[in-house]
This record gives sequence, C-alpha cells and structure tokens, in this order.
Amino acid sequence: MKETVNSFDKLPSPSFVCEQDLLEKNLKLLKKIQDEADVNILLALKGFALYSTFDLCKKYLKGCCASGLHEAILAREEFGGEVHTYSPAFKDEEIDEIIELSNHLVFNSFNQLNQFKSKAIGKTSIGLRINPEYSSVEVDLYNPCAINSRLGITKENFQEDNLEGVEGLHFHALCEQNVDALEGALEAFEKNFSQYFSQLKWVNFGGGHHITRSDYDVEGLIKLLKEFKKRYPHLKVFLEPGEAVGWQTGYLVATVLDVIKNGMNLAILDTSAEAHMPDTLAMPYRAEIRNAGNVNEKKYTYRLGGNTCLAGDIIGDYSFDKPLEVGDKIILEDMIHYTMVKTTTFNGIKLPSVVIKVSDDCYEIVNNFGYNEYISRLS
Repeated sequence: MKETVNSFDKLPSPSFVCEQDLLEKNLKLLKKIQDEADVNILLALKGFALYSTFDLCKKYLKGCCASGLHEAILAREEFGGEVHTYSPAFKDEEIDEIIELSNHLVFNSFNQLNQFKSKAIGKTSIGLRINPEYSSVEVDLYNPCAINSRLGITKENFQEDNLEGVEGLHFHALCEQNVDALEGALEAFEKNFSQYFSQLKWVNFGGGHHITRSDYDVEGLIKLLKEFKKRYPHLKVFLEPGEAVGWQTGYLVATVLDVIKNGMNLAILDTSAEAHMPDTLAMPYRAEIRNAGNVNEKKYTYRLGGNTCLAGDIIGDYSFDKPLEVGDKIILEDMIHYTMVKTTTFNGIKLPSVVIKVSDDCYEIVNNFGYNEYISRLS
C-alpha cells in the first residue's frame, strides 16, 4: 500500500527516489524524437523497470523491450503497448508464453531461429540480432560487439538462405554514447546487411543511446534517422533506450550509521555498493554525492563504505564542508537507472525502499522491503 509523506526528512533509509518531473522531462524529449523522425521508441526494462511510473511512461513511448519471460510479463501487464523480446537464448519451456506475450521476437542465432521458428511464425514478428562488428564502447564488460562476443550474428555466420519468416533485424552496439557512435554502427550495419532490407518490415537500432544527456546531439539523431528512413521508406525503425529514460531522474538516499578511523576517516552507510549500486564496482565509476567534493577538495575527507561484510564494499572517497555524524543523510545522485533492477539481498541487507517524488512536499512511498524479499530467494 502506498504511503505519502510531506518532507524529505520522513523518507525511509535507504531509498531510491525518482523525481516525477525529471522523468517526464526525459520522456518528452524522447517523444519529440519519436514524432519528428517518425520512429518508435521503446522502454528497455533492463535499465529502467520502475513500473509505478508506467502510467506516465506509456503516454510518451510505444511499449517495452524485454530480455526474457519475466520482463515480457511485466511489460504486458503493467505497460501495455508493444512488447519486443530478445534473449541470448530462449528456453523451450518458456517459449510458448513468450511468443504469446511478444509483438516482436528476436533470436540471437540461427540455431534458436530453427528451433522455435515453427512455433513463432504467424503469432509474432520474427527478427534476428546481428553483430555489426563495429563498436566504440571502451569497457569490454558493456561492449556488445567486443571480440568473441556471444551477442548477435556476424556477417560471416549469416545464413542468407535461412530467412524464411524473418521480418526484422536488430543490432545493439552502444553504451552511454552520442549520435556519432550510432552513425558508425549504422554504417557497418548497412554495409554488411542492407542487401536483405528489401525483404524486411522493420529494423531495431537497440539501446545505449544517451539521448537525454545534456550534451547529446538530439538534432543530429533526428537527422540521421530521417536520412535512414528516406533510404528505406518501407522499414519501421525502433530504438530501445533504457538508461536514457531514467537518466538523472532521481537519487539514492542513505544514512550514516557509524564514523570510525583507520589511517583516515571512514563512514559506514546503511546502503551498499555491492548490493544496491553494483555498477560502481563493476564498471567502475564514481558516484556523485550531493554537496560533496573530491578527496581534500573540502575540509573533511571520508571513505564511504557499505553495510555488508564484503571488504571491497566501498562507495568511494569524498570530502565535505563539515564532519560527518551518525544520522546524517547522504544523497547519491543519478541512481534510478541500472540500480534497482540490479539490487540484491547479499549478506541479508535490506533492499532500498522505492519512492516517487510527486512535488516538493509530496513523496509517495510505493514499496518497502524487508525479510520476505531475502527469504524468498532462498530455501
């Protein structure tokens, strides 16, 4: 049951706080691109699956892309619109339900296409994920076109005599990048696969487009999309941003539980890099903290750590204008995308609550978590 509070100080800790007005700002920009370029933009659930906001999201976007059965169910039940499903490999016991849920079904290999094509033809629009073998992604962990990638079919392995029932091609080559990266990937895509476009109904440019970032070339993207559609007017074009939807739409609020010393000042928070924001360790990247600076930039420097037993559960080193005290609130910025979709209950730590900031004096607590979320994953 939702609970409404009228001030930041009354929020549970830790909690993810999505600011509704910032989310809608992103959605309006995506809608502008969708309308001006005559393309279809889907919400990638792998990056943003805050279904409490879907009534707002579906006013602007065409539907969702899912990565398997559970995301497809979420898309159909909570969002509606189109559901496009892709997985590196589908399971036989799930494929019938996935077909029923999906408007588009994208296979990662010809093996999977051959295994499930007879079930899918006539019930959903079949596509293949291809690997354009182009990417400017610098971190291999997030590079779908890295050497020996398992994601997508390369030109060498493309079976042009095995396209019966195939209506679309999908590629995904970007990660947090601008339109110049899409331009390069699209050039490779056309060079290697445009000879098959005449027999297709649609193409999907995947995700990784950092459209809502302040320095993104929105007009350049619209121009690129219009030019592609002019070359291939019969093709419907889809994009699948996830991070761009949730980009800078909210924060994770945490509380200082203890302050200790061991060669430097250490503060332990009631959140966790490992359990609540794993990309800070995996990528890695430095989370921004409101009103904090770099090491020694401000008077008091602290190493912020999580409340698990993992030695490396470290958020980072930050400086503050005044000493941290037990009970102080820490606001970690831009923590709505690729965070709550990746949270775990490692070490039995409590999952952050989920909050929608409706206005300056209205916060809706849409979900609180406890022991049940921990025990339900175990047996």
